[in-house]
Amino acid sequence: MHIAIAGNIGCGKTTLTKMLAKRYGWEARFEPVDVNPYLEDFYKDMARWSFNLQIYFLNKRFKDVVEISKATDRTIIQDRTIFEDARIFAPNLHEQGYMSDRDFENYTDLFDLMMSLVGLPDLMIYIRSTIPNLIAQISKRGREYEQSIRIDYLKGLNDRYEEWIKNYPGQVLI
Repeated sequence: MHIAIAGNIGCGKTTLTKMLAKRYGWEARFEPVDVNPYLEDFYKDMARWSFNLQIYFLNKRFKDVVEISKATDRTIIQDRTIFEDARIFAPNLHEQGYMSDRDFENYTDLFDLMMSLVGLPDLMIYIRSTIPNLIAQISKRGREYEQSIRIDYLKGLNDRYEEWIKNYPGQVLI
């Protein structure tokens, strides 16, 4: 079984993933934040690094989805999904002018091809949060590169999350 946790930066995905994995003995898959070679550069120059960062995440998450689809004998809970990258983060970067039309179209075509090869999670858990809560949580966890996240960027993500989850085609728990 594949259970996925979705939600904006700082909403508590990792905490919930750890709690559920521990409580039920599920295998947890975490977002590759601490080993991402693009993340710090991205927050310094979003326009320069947005495509590189999104391709990095797309690659890592597609590998996870393929591995998860082969693990039919156990339950895996995933912190952040491939859908969020393609339906929330990349479009938000494109809309805010940080990703060119050409890069966004290339990225979207690649995502669509990848998704034609895998299915949806058995359950999507969406964590809804307010912007003030996200800012407080981001500040509390203290990742240096996240301290410069702009409020309009977080708001754009939150708006996209709300639109996406309304139309999510699979099983969802909010």
